[in-house]
Amino acid sequence: METFKIRLWSVEDVRDFVRLAAEQPYPVQVRTGEKTVNGKSFMGMFSLDGGTALTVTASGDDCTAFLTAAKRFMV
Repeated sequence: METFKIRLWSVEDVRDFVRLAAEQPYPVQVRTGEKTVNGKSFMGMFSLDGGTALTVTASGDDCTAFLTAAKRFMV
């Protein structure tokens, strides 16, 4: 399991992050404050305030490829 922070500034960032999360065979949860959503869900991700730091939890055994691909969103 890996936890890291991201920031999504645009609709394109949200779209790209959701596509990346959807490619993973394990759950990807995104949290801001008390709200947690499925990182593979466009509707869920659009309900968050992407201008603030979002906490991502990837629950896989080996998240190396996901972490590398998600670096452009990390803060």
